[in-house]
Amino acid sequence: MTSHPGEDEFRQSVAQLESGLDAQRELRPHLTFDPEPAPRRLAPFAHAVAATISDASGEAEIGAGKFVLLFDEAGQVGWDGSYRIIGYVRAELEPEMAADPLINAVGWTWLTEALDMHCSGYRKISGTVTIVVTQGFGSKKDEATSTEFELRASWSPAIAEDGSAELDGHVAAWCDLLCAASGLPPLTPGVAALRPQRRRQRP
Repeated sequence: MTSHPGEDEFRQSVAQLESGLDAQRELRPHLTFDPEPAPRRLAPFAHAVAATISDASGEAEIGAGKFVLLFDEAGQVGWDGSYRIIGYVRAELEPEMAADPLINAVGWTWLTEALDMHCSGYRKISGTVTIVVTQGFGSKKDEATSTEFELRASWSPAIAEDGSAELDGHVAAWCDLLCAASGLPPLTPGVAALRPQRRRQRP
């Protein structure tokens, strides 16, 4: 059976992505990864993974995200290459941080600095940062106000000299973003993963 053009390259890319996830499992035991249905209308090939991050007890979820890899050998308008990555992160945010007028810009910097640290380059990056504040009224007026951070972004990985898209590095950057949004600093070489503080569970 003849394979679809680009299928072998995409399989190699997914293998590199999965290798990056394996490395993150070793570094960050509080992160859990699960397969996610990939969007089929955005590109000929797609692969997606979901992540959740738990508190120190392992009982409360304090953040979640999704990483989607798209591949079109012919490229698409706005991609600047054959690959496109879509990253999504959601996390609870302390009210004091949500009130900071610079938090949106800071959240975006979490992503770009993580990409600069783990990858040799990226192109055509775009996205949004949203702070969601939920406040109760009426019979729910006594419920605590909750705040959430959401970041949605897409970018094209630069191709390294060896022809690799360095997808393991892009996965590491995405995990750094998820941990930063959830209240954890990025890992430093030689430093063990930090456990997040226990946060309240939503009712």
